[in-house]
Amino acid sequence: MGRKKLHPSAKCKQHNASLNKKIPHQTKRISPSKRNEINVQCEKLFHLSSNPAYETQLWENYVQISSILEKVKRLEEMKIESSKRCEAIGNFVKWLRENGANIDGVSIAEFPGYDFGLKAERNFTEGHMILDIPRKLIFCTQTAAPELSILQNDPLVQHMPHVALAIALLIERHKENSQWKHYLDVLPNQYSTVLYMSTNDMIELKGSPTLEGALKQCRNIARQYSYFNRFFQSNQNSVSELLREVFTYEEYCWAVSTVMTRQNRIPNEDGSKMIYGLIPMWDMCNHEEGKITTDFNRISDKCECFAMRNFKAGEQIFIAYGARTNSDFFVHSGFVSIDNKQDGFKLRLGISKADALQKERVELLAKLALPSNDEFLLKPGMEPISDDLLAFLRVFSMRKPELEHWLQSDKVLDLKHVDCALETVIEENVRRFMLTRLKLLIANYPTTLEEDLEIMNSSLSHHKKLALQLRITEKQILHGALDYVEQWIKA
Repeated sequence: MGRKKLHPSAKCKQHNASLNKKIPHQTKRISPSKRNEINVQCEKLFHLSSNPAYETQLWENYVQISSILEKVKRLEEMKIESSKRCEAIGNFVKWLRENGANIDGVSIAEFPGYDFGLKAERNFTEGHMILDIPRKLIFCTQTAAPELSILQNDPLVQHMPHVALAIALLIERHKENSQWKHYLDVLPNQYSTVLYMSTNDMIELKGSPTLEGALKQCRNIARQYSYFNRFFQSNQNSVSELLREVFTYEEYCWAVSTVMTRQNRIPNEDGSKMIYGLIPMWDMCNHEEGKITTDFNRISDKCECFAMRNFKAGEQIFIAYGARTNSDFFVHSGFVSIDNKQDGFKLRLGISKADALQKERVELLAKLALPSNDEFLLKPGMEPISDDLLAFLRVFSMRKPELEHWLQSDKVLDLKHVDCALETVIEENVRRFMLTRLKLLIANYPTTLEEDLEIMNSSLSHHKKLALQLRITEKQILHGALDYVEQWIKA
């Protein structure tokens, strides 16, 4: 009834007046000679991060990009002068209350292993409303940074809403007298996303399918940074004037990471589409597996958060971020959920164009509503192989007579069932393929699961520990799937 469920993800007004610059936020200006060198490095960076020829050499490309970014960061030499987050909480809470937020019964507190989170000041029963945040307090391009309309024709701002939101954050962070100051002051100064990882940290993902996604994410953000550096240095408009002297790689990483770790989709003002926004206070909640209990109430025009389970006074209040794999959490949110029942190991499979039976296989997969090239998830638990994955493997293993039979059959969906009657040789081929593939995937890692569990007891940096936790969860899925297939073969 007037509500839309929110899954934590994650109207520009005309504004032609000049913006007031806020240079004191940075320690000093960049000298002209250093600025020229930064621009030169950014041109190299843009080429390295844009050239499709590097798509097949992601690691080498990443190392080159990282080397240039280290030079850029040394040249920029601009550290943010930020007060401690804990000192900003009082003004932040006051700002929320003054603008109509209902946050009675909750407070912001530090929790071991979580940094900040929400604490219950009284008992909450499951389904009870914890807080509601009105639209005017939700940071989005309809409520914040109206100056962004100047860039409305820019392709990145126009077609990439998360990029637009990141630039909006930087505009509000650097202009004087921002109405969002109290929210910005309580945000983290840095994050645990892959953008903050060094090459030494990233090498810990060797053998993991997550490495590719992490490298592409870093590559994309490097390209965006170099693009906007060029834009702000070469264009004459109020946004460029505001950000020209303060736009750095570290600033952009902060803005992008803020969006990646906190964005959510809400309906726009007229309800015609979903837009991305940051929801103050609610975005302080940490993740716990459970059901989605946050709605956007179109009638009251507020984000409403309800307790997903009972919470006692003094406990940390959690919300569920949705059904995501640890790979997604790691790359986009900077954490790993150890007991993630929604986790999965991404297994990329495809029908080769050189396959003599490619046409028939692709046609049969289409009847099953399956793509000919895609990622399938191996799941944790008792049944790691999904119906879709099983059907794909069967089609992949069929000979011409079986393909012709099932293309004519009106019971093609039976291929998704474990007990489907198939030629023994087909089922044997499926099992042998999975057995070989799983052993190869496990062997791709430079360490064993047992070694990783042992390393976990040693002293590690935060990012190395995250990468290790991810490797362990991936290997546990692979070993579980291998045990399943071996028992399948014996049976």
